[in-house]
Amino acid sequence: MMAFEQIPQKDWYSILGADPSASISDLKQNYQKLILMYHPDKQSADEPAGTVEECIQKFIEIDQAWKILGNEETKKEYDLQRHEDDLRNLGPVDAQVYLEEMSCNEDDHSFSLSCRCGGKYSVSKDEAEVVTLISCDTCSLIIELLHYS
Repeated sequence: MMAFEQIPQKDWYSILGADPSASISDLKQNYQKLILMYHPDKQSADEPAGTVEECIQKFIEIDQAWKILGNEETKKEYDLQRHEDDLRNLGPVDAQVYLEEMSCNEDDHSFSLSCRCGGKYSVSKDEAEVVTLISCDTCSLIIELLHYS
């Protein structure tokens, strides 16, 4: 798995000119259009050197964005990290909870914990390996998910 923890990330969706809800097919179309537009071989010989260098940097960024968003697993990790970053910006963490303190639901392979508002915090087993912040499905409270070492 790629690690995205605590690293300031570029907005790979905006680099591809796409919305986070875009399908892989739409992302691929945007990638192909942009990669052709900024490909070093497509640049005119009479362009100033600075402009060519900017195009090459843009080409590299577009390629990096596709490497992350064009793969289901890395896209999912990136999306989870974006969601966690959004939660981190919402406000302080209400509590720290160990995964082992949460109820395990074997039917849908998830963990859950009741919130004081009556809602619940829930996370899938796969997501629990990656995320550290979980929001309540009803209110704005956030918990930090901890793991025993």
